[in-house]
Amino acid sequence: MTMPKSKRLFSFLNSNLNGGKATIFIIFFLFVLWFTKDKFTILFLGPTKTHTSSSNVVLVPDPPEKTFYDDPHVSYSIEKPITNWDEKRSHWLRFHPSLAIEVADRVLMVTGTQPGPCKNPVGDHLLLRSFKNKVDYCRLQGCDVFYNNVYLHPKMDSYWAKLTVIRSAMVAHPDVEWIWWMDADAVVTDMEFKLPLESYKDHNLIVHGWDNMVYGDNENKSWTGLNTGSYLMRNCQWSMDLLQEWSTMGPLSSEYEKWGEILKGIFKDKPFPLPDDQSSLIYLLYKERSKWGKKTYLEGGYDLESYWVAMLGRFEELLFGYNDLEEDVSGLRRRHAEKLSKWYGELREPHLRKRGWVPLSKGKRPFVTHFTGCQPCSGNHNPSYVGETCWKEMEKALNFADNQVLRKYGFMRKNLSTSSVYEVPFDYPWSDFLR
Repeated sequence: MTMPKSKRLFSFLNSNLNGGKATIFIIFFLFVLWFTKDKFTILFLGPTKTHTSSSNVVLVPDPPEKTFYDDPHVSYSIEKPITNWDEKRSHWLRFHPSLAIEVADRVLMVTGTQPGPCKNPVGDHLLLRSFKNKVDYCRLQGCDVFYNNVYLHPKMDSYWAKLTVIRSAMVAHPDVEWIWWMDADAVVTDMEFKLPLESYKDHNLIVHGWDNMVYGDNENKSWTGLNTGSYLMRNCQWSMDLLQEWSTMGPLSSEYEKWGEILKGIFKDKPFPLPDDQSSLIYLLYKERSKWGKKTYLEGGYDLESYWVAMLGRFEELLFGYNDLEEDVSGLRRRHAEKLSKWYGELREPHLRKRGWVPLSKGKRPFVTHFTGCQPCSGNHNPSYVGETCWKEMEKALNFADNQVLRKYGFMRKNLSTSSVYEVPFDYPWSDFLR
């Protein structure tokens, strides 16, 4: 028997209505699952749009759970100690799993200059170029950079200012494992060099220095036994404690001048009476080696910072040497995108080793060249130097490094003493060799 049209229509609508309810329920259920995959409460806090940073880390809204940032007793100031920092940092990272990924290899370079303009006419230009040099390296190697030009404590100025910046950077960046301090007058001169972080798994402070000049007897003591112009500090409680104790020998101390007398008595070659961060660190390592020395690595295997005087006249030689290598290895001459620079840097390494060009050898580019004593901003350079030599050599080092960057963009300087550039010919340097 045929069902009447009205009943057939009702049956059709009823079945579709029930199916529609089921569909709506399923969609709602999936919708709830989607938002609860991180935290359901984020739904009520604001937009849930994610953003991808330049380092491919997916950033999501800050969850509502309280962390050390919500503790009014946690201070950014070096005067106020932070306790249980490792636990606080780990707790924060648990709520930011995308930032916890590969955190052990994450580096923040920190640098800075004085608040006011330079007295030396070329000072601001040189320091601007020096900062550009650091930004270029960080872009190529995938690390972040923070530039500071204010005193975070009015008394902690000059070379002591770096301690306050490092301390604040640790609190501001629980997402990085290493803070890398670099003086404004330090220049990265090998843009392909990768920090060997895997070698430092048992250490918290990496600084260029020599054991016998730091831990030896008083006859070997020197305030240049290590150099604090470029060093790495792990973001951990140990470092927080070291910065705290280290700073008590500086201008914050009521016995600041007395500390100067103590250090001058130990380091006979110290040229000025007041304490500085470098000789103070050596003092702490020497006097409390069991406390600080075990976690400090005095790096001498590569140029974490090299003395600029040793590089006089050598940058041209290095440029010719690397060109000669590329004439022999066609793969190193190939044009490539800047984002692939790290890969080509690794490709170069076995060819460098084959020629015996390993770190500290004459043919290898120094990682960092430090123009210590040149004082490009104030102009009050070490009296044993000629000022013009300092400025010209710093410009040459900056041009040497910048050539490595500019080449990715198709240009290079005509020589290391000029800003004039030319378009790099195809298959350089082999093309020039053929001519």
